[in-house]
Amino acid sequence: MSSSDTTRPRWQQPGADPFIRISQITKNFSDVTAVDNVSLDIFRGELFCLLGGSGCGKTTLLRMLAGFETPTSGTIEIDGLDMSQTPPHQRPTNMMFQSYALFPHMSVEKNIGYGLKQDKTPKAEITQRVEEALALVQLEQMAKRKPHQLSGGQRQRVALARALIKRPKLLLLDEPLGALDKKLRERTQFELVNIQEKLGITFVVVTHDQEEAMTLATRIGVMDAGRIVQVGEPHAIYEAPQTKFVADFIGSINIFEGGIDGTHFVSGTARLTLPATHPDAAKYYAIRPEKISISRQSTGLENEFQGRVEDIAYLGNQSVYVVEIDGGKHIRVIRTNRERGLEAPITWDDPVHIGWPAPSSVVLAQ
Repeated sequence: MSSSDTTRPRWQQPGADPFIRISQITKNFSDVTAVDNVSLDIFRGELFCLLGGSGCGKTTLLRMLAGFETPTSGTIEIDGLDMSQTPPHQRPTNMMFQSYALFPHMSVEKNIGYGLKQDKTPKAEITQRVEEALALVQLEQMAKRKPHQLSGGQRQRVALARALIKRPKLLLLDEPLGALDKKLRERTQFELVNIQEKLGITFVVVTHDQEEAMTLATRIGVMDAGRIVQVGEPHAIYEAPQTKFVADFIGSINIFEGGIDGTHFVSGTARLTLPATHPDAAKYYAIRPEKISISRQSTGLENEFQGRVEDIAYLGNQSVYVVEIDGGKHIRVIRTNRERGLEAPITWDDPVHIGWPAPSSVVLAQ
């Protein structure tokens, strides 16, 4: 391996060995296939997110990593060892559940140290490691409190400290922030990333929240109907989706259905200029709302349409416009509200021009 390779993430280094190797894993429950022939490599020190809607198989895959479910077929290796015959308590893993599962009658420090006590760890070592864990999650002042005396975010950090205190090589987190309100969840996402980076432990997180996955992850595995449909870094998943499902699932997007005619993509009456790179056989043309300009005058961009504002959502930092163009198609446009009061705002029923440069679009074959 060249010296330049070592500066790249492990998953970009040729020949790097994965920390977790999932090979052709399938899990059937009676006549239902929850996980369908999944193969996936996750590297040491990653914060990897399994992202998908309800029932896509992400939690079942996580539970197979933990040993709580047995694969119908396929293998799982962790740190080079086959886990097929290894029970959950002997795996180098710990799992943090969405419910947190704290003992209500125990103090914070006793909740955190419970696993070490069960392992008959010497008392002095338990005390030292609990103090370290409390400092890591910034709860030193809460050590003597009971769970009901804590906020949701504090309970989440207690559960995280309890999962980390046994120093697992792999921490599995099932919707870890799902019980928190929006502002607290956003703040806790950054705390979780900082803790993971400080410890260097491999995290695998299951979530249905796209923004959460984009904020947390080194890489994301998008799941649909039991399969991994795309794996990549957050910016690649967002900017270069490989299928219509991924494009539509991650964030907001406008999708045209049609086909290629020379240098254009034709969808109904719309002729859209293609980006320089695109598949030869394409069925879909997609453009993110924030990449579209909206104005009362011509935008001067390659793909320009005249239309009428049918709906507006004012969100403070940005405004979302739904514009009906010729042919009846509705296009979603997002404009950042950078300035205030300089011009009369675009409003309902206004005639407008919308447009975008060809390189901002993505063309998909499936």
